[in-house]
Formats: sequence, C-alpha cells, structure tokens
Amino acid sequence: MMRFSTRTALLGAVVLSFSSALVPSAQAQSGGGWFVPKTQQPAAQAPAQHPAAARRAPAPVQLPAPPADSQEADQAPPVLPLPPIPSAPEVAKEAPPPTTVIGVISVGGVMRQSSAAMQVERTLGGRRDELAQDLQKEQAGWRDEQQKLQAQAKSLTSEQIQTRERSLQARVMKAQRDFRNRNRIIQEAAQVSLGQIERELVQVIQKVAAAHGMNLVLHSEQVALHVDGQDITNEVAVQLNKILPSVFIPEANVDPEELAKSGKMPTTADADQGPRTGPAPVVAPAAGQQ
Repeated sequence: MMRFSTRTALLGAVVLSFSSALVPSAQAQSGGGWFVPKTQQPAAQAPAQHPAAARRAPAPVQLPAPPADSQEADQAPPVLPLPPIPSAPEVAKEAPPPTTVIGVISVGGVMRQSSAAMQVERTLGGRRDELAQDLQKEQAGWRDEQQKLQAQAKSLTSEQIQTRERSLQARVMKAQRDFRNRNRIIQEAAQVSLGQIERELVQVIQKVAAAHGMNLVLHSEQVALHVDGQDITNEVAVQLNKILPSVFIPEANVDPEELAKSGKMPTTADADQGPRTGPAPVVAPAAGQQ
C-alpha cells in the first residue's frame, strides 16, 4: 500500500504562502508602525527574548587561541578512550521493497487552478483590502486630531491639553485592539478555508497516484528531470475542482474561534439540504492503509 509523508511536509509551505498573500498584517498594510501621539510615545525598549531562545542550550565558550610560539600550539590532539560497543547481529532476510513508480506534482500549480482557492483569495483578499483602507482612514483621523491639538495648545490650559491627549491615546489604543482582532479573524478564516482544500488535496493525490500505480510522489520543484506521464498536477487539479468546487468561509463578522466553540461549524452533512458549504468528508483508510 502506498505511503505518503505527513500533510504538513506535503502542503505546509503552499498553505502558508497562500495565507500570507491573502491576509497580510494590517500593520504592514498601513506602511509603518501604529500611530501614537508624540507626547505619549513610549521609550524604545530592548526586544524581549523569545521563549524558545531561553530554552536553547548554551553555546560553547570560545577560548582564545594559544600564541603561535607556545608549547600548547605544538601539542598533538589528545587520545581519548574508546569503550567497546556490542556487535550488531545479522538481520533476517526480508522481501525487497516494490519497484518504485515515481510521480511528480506541483502543489502550487494545483492551487492556482483550484476554484476553491480562487474563491478564498477573492473573498479574503477583499476583506484584507477593506481592513487596510479602514486603518489608513483611522490613522489619518489620529493625525488630524493631533494637529488640531498642537494648533490650539496656546489657547488651552495644561489640564485641558492633558485631557485631550488622554482621550486621543485611549482612541488609539482601542483602535489598535480592534484592528488586531479584525486581522486575526481574517487570518483564522483563511486557515479554516485553506485547511479544507489541504485535507481534500491529500486524498485526491492519493487516489490519482494509485490510479497510475505510483507509489512515490515528489514535488516537481525538487525534480531536475521528468517525463510528461509522471506529472499528475493537472489531473489532480481537475479532480479537486470536481470534488471541492468551493469551501466554507466564515462570514466577515464571525469569529472562527467562537464558531468552533459553538459546535455549529457547517459540515458536509449540510450538503443534503442545500449547496455545499462545508469541508470535504474525511475518508477512513482501508484496512492496512497508512
């Protein structure tokens, strides 16, 4: 029976590239960092150490090299003990593996032909653009408010200036939280949508490869030479569009995390009652299949 690598090794890079293209950070779209009134800008802080870095093993201590004329430089490397190890026993003869039948596929090429992937790009790309436009408008409002405050500073008391500054700072902080939350929702909607394509694509690759008797499928980008009969990219794309022409995408005002907690995530069981709105069914592997 044919074996495949994990879905992450097969499709992770493509899904991440689609996610990045669809839902870039709203902060990056704005062309810079978050706007903060000058009087309220925090002092620069040293970047916090990543938790993974704290758990990393310490690097070896680098000692200075001995002088060229020192006796230490002329010493031979030490002879270390070599404890004996057990001899490896002979392994009983087993059946040889089957003859390799190789296929190649471009997952990126499949995604570019996928109608479901186009749907995700079109829908979430529009939400991303709307988020970027709203952020730019809000930032322009912050700048206008600050300029007004600076122009009126001479006619205001110190207490009035501080009150206006605190009000503007509160507005900025609230907007930052709102935009970060909207950006998170877009990113998670992309994960929900692309995850359906990923799961279905794994099954389609298995089915198409098995139909051709292939027991090893490689990424075409990693293969220097192959013949046309080995490339199953277009065939997989055709089958994927037949089985999964569209995917369920959470509405713009729906938090995917809250939707998952509610237990009301649409599934393929809804297909009997109307158009397909959920992910493809997960087919249980046959006996002995891995």
